[in-house]
Amino acid sequence: MKRSTQLFTVSALAASIAACGGGDDGQASSSTGTVSFGITDAPTTNLTDVTISFTGMALKPADGKWVEFIFDEPKSLNLLALQGGLSAPLITDEEVPAGQYSELRLNINVEDSDTDDDSLPDSYVITDDAPDIRKTLAVPSSVLKLKGDFLVAADTTTDFTIDFDVKKSIVDPQGQSLADFLLKPSLRLVNNLQVGAITGEVDFATINSTRANDDQRADCAYEGSVYIFEGPDVVPTNININSEDEQPVMAVPVSNEDSASLYTYTAAFLPAGDYTISYSCQLDNNETDDTLEFQGTQNVEVIADSEVQAQPIPLPQ
Repeated sequence: MKRSTQLFTVSALAASIAACGGGDDGQASSSTGTVSFGITDAPTTNLTDVTISFTGMALKPADGKWVEFIFDEPKSLNLLALQGGLSAPLITDEEVPAGQYSELRLNINVEDSDTDDDSLPDSYVITDDAPDIRKTLAVPSSVLKLKGDFLVAADTTTDFTIDFDVKKSIVDPQGQSLADFLLKPSLRLVNNLQVGAITGEVDFATINSTRANDDQRADCAYEGSVYIFEGPDVVPTNININSEDEQPVMAVPVSNEDSASLYTYTAAFLPAGDYTISYSCQLDNNETDDTLEFQGTQNVEVIADSEVQAQPIPLPQ
């Protein structure tokens, strides 16, 4: 089944936005609509803080001039705090020309992380093994560009969410860069009226014990993640941003915040449609092909404005 909302690819531009405007020149109609854009993150592991500093954004009508929004102060957001259905606003209830749009751009602050100017918050990464150190994040451009069609309806409010997938976007250059980490953005845009969520439970204790006592299966390296794939009956694979093969929409780490016997997960902001989900507790380098052992593979239908409960993992016998 095709998804009801188009996913967008992202590329980094070398310069700031050159042509911007707030009017409706070139529009087929003078009608307007109201838009809100928020940002969220598909969860990741090994990182505790990925802060990106946003300075503005711009929308491109298909037949008009750029509509630009410059923030009074940079919005410095820890994307890892925006998981499990949470999001933070970038713009709220802004009036723009109604109609079809073809691009969206995010302005981000690329100031050096050592700057003493508090008015220009920097972007940085904190890892779980060095919680007191802000590690540098190399940002390739001051502008990120999302291409693809989206519609702003006339005389109503349309809410969108930008999913900034940290697991796919943050790369460890292993000493090959001037910064500790590199940003290779992976973003998608969804209409909030057309998305739902998948939640579920994972019996990690049983999975961990079973694997530890089975020489034919790999031991668990961590508590694991649930991988979400577009479409039914997909054969699950690892994440590799350098591969042209089909990639998971997201991989959501399971959590045990309430110290309960079962771990839980929430995969949010998924456009309505059919998905395949599967669980693995092996580590996954996002730049290489890793051999992961999956279990609990199942099909799940996401319904707009609903939270769907998946079968528990391991699957009932």
